[in-house]
Amino acid sequence: MTGDSSTAKHLYVVLSRSSTALSKTIRFLKGVEYTHAALALDARLEYMFSFGRRRAHNPFVGCFKRERIGDALYRPYSELPGVVLEITVSAAQYKSAVALIESFLLDGHMYGYNYLGLAGNLWGWSRMAGMRFFCSEFVYHVLHKIGVSDLGKPRGLVSPQDLMRIKSRVIFQGNLKEYGCPAKRAAAPRLFRFGSWDAV
Repeated sequence: MTGDSSTAKHLYVVLSRSSTALSKTIRFLKGVEYTHAALALDARLEYMFSFGRRRAHNPFVGCFKRERIGDALYRPYSELPGVVLEITVSAAQYKSAVALIESFLLDGHMYGYNYLGLAGNLWGWSRMAGMRFFCSEFVYHVLHKIGVSDLGKPRGLVSPQDLMRIKSRVIFQGNLKEYGCPAKRAAAPRLFRFGSWDAV
């Protein structure tokens, strides 16, 4: 659902492929271009969220987190191949997405990384756990819950590559370290406060 031009808003799906051992393994097994997914609330990608490793050098402890292109995990690499998809949503859908992310932030200690689900996804079977997610599972969970997309499969079977099938507009493709859309360069910084967006 797109809504009219006066009320339409945008969400952003960010797909990427790092040079970590896990990313290389996923690419080898699945033959896909992108191995990680995150959901952003703004074109600047300042408020981007996903499930990933808590600390850059430890792939065995994952959590729900706010992500940045400049995170320690990506800092050593000069290139981070990726794509930014812009999804048009109604104001109500955008508000629902913010509320869902707020709930993940407020109850972050209750959520964990779905390691068994990720392993199952690689081999084509779904292993969902209510409070555990892997990256693309989380992104699809939010988009499906707010009525933006239905890929016709359980969330546990959705891979980052599957998210390319969602109706969207590619606003960037290439090295995410060089991402700089006009909105990212020109928009004023904003603070994320529970219940609303507030400009600083």
